[in-house]
Amino acid sequence: MMAEEHHIVAIEAVHCPIPQFDLPGPHTREVHRWTSPSDLPSRLKDATIVVTTTIKLSAETLSAEVTPKLRLIVIMATGTDCVDIAAASARGITVCNCPGSNIDSVSEHAIGLYFASRRKFIELHNNTIAVPDDPSLDTEWKTNGSLLSRVRSPSGKAPSLCSDETVGIIGYGMLGKRIETLAKALGMNVIIAERKGVFPRAGRVGFEDALKQSTVLILCLPRSVETLNMLSTAEFEIMSSHALLINVARGGIVDEHALLDALKRNEIAGAATDVYVKEPAGRGDSPLLSPEAASLNLVLTPHLAWYAERTLHNLEASCKITVEKWCIGQTINKVE
Repeated sequence: MMAEEHHIVAIEAVHCPIPQFDLPGPHTREVHRWTSPSDLPSRLKDATIVVTTTIKLSAETLSAEVTPKLRLIVIMATGTDCVDIAAASARGITVCNCPGSNIDSVSEHAIGLYFASRRKFIELHNNTIAVPDDPSLDTEWKTNGSLLSRVRSPSGKAPSLCSDETVGIIGYGMLGKRIETLAKALGMNVIIAERKGVFPRAGRVGFEDALKQSTVLILCLPRSVETLNMLSTAEFEIMSSHALLINVARGGIVDEHALLDALKRNEIAGAATDVYVKEPAGRGDSPLLSPEAASLNLVLTPHLAWYAERTLHNLEASCKITVEKWCIGQTINKVE
């Protein structure tokens, strides 16, 4: 039997190199650094296999009119919220991802965000190098003899040591487990939160109890209909005023307006996020990028927690084997 012919279209090569594929039959490979929504129909009309990372493939895009030949989508990431899974399934389009590829990088980034927030690295850096316009004045450090006031919490306390922290982990997949290992290695007490609204099983702490007990709350769960705005005004009100929020999950799980208000009211001590509701984020896209957020204990990174040399290698390898296996009838890494 003659092997099938495939047209592979990668619509988002800006993040990671797209591998070459060794397929049993003839195939073409088309790579685009980035694809705007208006360009999707023309680029995907002949595709049998699509590779994406964050660019959304909506139900409209996945309709037979727009993508008549499409049979496989490979997401070069762990998160799958960029693809309308139900729409793909309805047409018999297989959706696969690259699970576990970025676990080490994201977990290390989460710990880095913790230190940056608790020790207020950005504020200390800015105030260490800031020189007044008046040439008769010197730096704040030189003038005052110390900048310790800059690193105090709103209540006036000095930073906690790792051994004094209770880390609450929301999302206990591969990433959550890796963060748990790193946190325990630093001497932190770790608790695992149960899903919101679910009675806690053995080894878990109820969702609200985890919010109350945690001095560091780390989010590493998928975005879904159930997790949208999981943390909003009510949740911040019951958290400790000494608590930090670290989000390396997905934008939309945290209500960004509510987070800004909680920081302004000193309901929590600080926050750090690598993810946003709208990405890439620019002026007006997020209240966390607004001028009123600039003076808060808020550390922002541009969705690059995943980025490491090993992650790139893992993503390429996972994408390559997923496509090649599927082409010989062996589906792996399927998203249900």
